[in-house]
Amino acid sequence: MNETGIKQLNLADVPHITPGRKYYDGEIGFADDITEIIHLVDAFKVNFLAMVFCTSGSVSMKINSENYDIKANDGLLIDMQSVVSDIRYSSDMHCKVICISLDSGVTFLNKSVFEAFLRIKNHPVVHFSANEMELMSRYYELAMFKMEHPETGASGKESIHMILRAYVLDMIANVNVHMDVPREGDNILRQSDKIFQRFIIALAESNGVQRSVKDYASELCVSPKYLTSICRKQEGKTAGELIVLNTVGHIKQLLLYSPLSIKEIATQLGFDNLSFFGKYVKKHLGESPNNYRKTHGYGK
Repeated sequence: MNETGIKQLNLADVPHITPGRKYYDGEIGFADDITEIIHLVDAFKVNFLAMVFCTSGSVSMKINSENYDIKANDGLLIDMQSVVSDIRYSSDMHCKVICISLDSGVTFLNKSVFEAFLRIKNHPVVHFSANEMELMSRYYELAMFKMEHPETGASGKESIHMILRAYVLDMIANVNVHMDVPREGDNILRQSDKIFQRFIIALAESNGVQRSVKDYASELCVSPKYLTSICRKQEGKTAGELIVLNTVGHIKQLLLYSPLSIKEIATQLGFDNLSFFGKYVKKHLGESPNNYRKTHGYGK
């Protein structure tokens, strides 16, 4: 049934609107058929980050009223809070879609990732070579295989997250190759765009340690209120919310994958004491650091 107007599309909705293969675990979504979307809504706003890889045929759509066309070997970034509409595709179109929710923590946050992300954000269509697209497709197929055969190897969710991490790093490396030459318009960003870029890079470089909006604003020579307004306009989240996502992402990464003790993690992330760290984790992850580590089966 068609719905007129703009629908809010959450990551949890992805498995219900794609008839092809799919996966969803609360943080990551995979889909390989987007043809059903146009039969459901006229336009929708995505509350997650998505990368669409076109493996054959062509597809066009509007993102925030701008027209974008992609064909075989093209990738299209759809940023959070973007409005997507007017999807059209050829009869031989096939796409693979990887969706990532940032609400549970930015576990891949680092300077190189965000610098590349900001480049893609300004020019969301990237044309990959045949070998680069083959690599992206194989990551996708490997993740789907793990989803369909969870008994094989390590825990399905853990393996899928590790595959995704490798995929992100390789995708960013490939993007950097294609973005080396500045494109027309790159040097005429608005001042607010430049401030947001500097904030995101500073956030990435902090490694989850700096958690004060006031400190970031001071570093950028703006007021905390102005920084928050820029972040809300750019990503639909306040500066404080993005800082929390950054910190929580690093906490999860250290709890799940590092051999550090809880006390060592708290110290590394700059928490004054273990009690405050425990309360922070409880507030944002819903359980104590020890329970979170034990519940998810990683670490010692």
